[in-house]
Amino acid sequence: MGRVLGVAVAALVVASLALGGCVSVVVGALGVGGGGVVGAAAGGPVAPAGGGPAVPAAWVQLEQAAVAAVCPGLPWSVLGAIGRVESDSGRSTLPGVAAGSNPAGAEGPMQFEPATFAQFATVGPGGATPPSPYDPVDAVYSAARLLCADGGGTGAGLAGAVLAYNHSTVYVDTVLVLAQTLAVDPGLGSTPAAALAFAAAQFGVPYLWGGTGPGGYDCSGLVQAAYRAAGVRLPRVAQDQFDAGPGTPAAQAQPGDLVFFGNSTSTVEHVGLYLGEGRMIDAPYTGTVVREDPVGTDLVGVTRPGG
Repeated sequence: MGRVLGVAVAALVVASLALGGCVSVVVGALGVGGGGVVGAAAGGPVAPAGGGPAVPAAWVQLEQAAVAAVCPGLPWSVLGAIGRVESDSGRSTLPGVAAGSNPAGAEGPMQFEPATFAQFATVGPGGATPPSPYDPVDAVYSAARLLCADGGGTGAGLAGAVLAYNHSTVYVDTVLVLAQTLAVDPGLGSTPAAALAFAAAQFGVPYLWGGTGPGGYDCSGLVQAAYRAAGVRLPRVAQDQFDAGPGTPAAQAQPGDLVFFGNSTSTVEHVGLYLGEGRMIDAPYTGTVVREDPVGTDLVGVTRPGG
């Protein structure tokens, strides 16, 4: 909402496989803790759309045109992610998207408070005159202007601009992860987008051996919970998740795919959700938290849930 906010190791592997197989130590990390509430049309995450793209092609074109005209340094995918989180890119039927306001008073597909929209209102090509927060063109162009005013046109200022858009670190984590994946795959499906959004919202949650959430996760518990949120049922443990498939060539891995690690395809020890460009979200091992990591070198397979 705009401004609204060895032997011992072998024994551990056997035990781990029974509870999700999450003993593969992934080297390197990039992760931050999060807290708060993801802002959306009804004060929480928008439910995943029933199939189709996370961001419709027309919205991708609109958002690309908006940043080119209003804020060239702003990644279009950030606008795409915000629109997805706030209103399922205008497809949500919740109050405050097409008319009226949500319980927090926000309006339109990009969820502006009235005073904020009045300050940054921008009429885009073919938009409404006077500008309207309910018109998708005006809403997206105005959001680009707002984000740019808050520093979103620079790499150093981007996270702060998203935080100013909605004062929640969980919101920032979710938007930036979705933006990262949309930049890799503008046609990202709604199902993997919903799973990745759930996983991003867990950044900072402690690793818990055998954990299925919400207070702690092991690797396969996180993956299972993320895809459950997207409407896809997965087995509990990493080996079973791998065996459930369907498999896809590693070179063709797409955001939202599951990446598996171990010594072989019959001894899977770890799983994560692929983000693209060699990155994944995972719950690595005891003493760590859900975070973003590089994909390791012991990759043994990739599957595409719901594929």
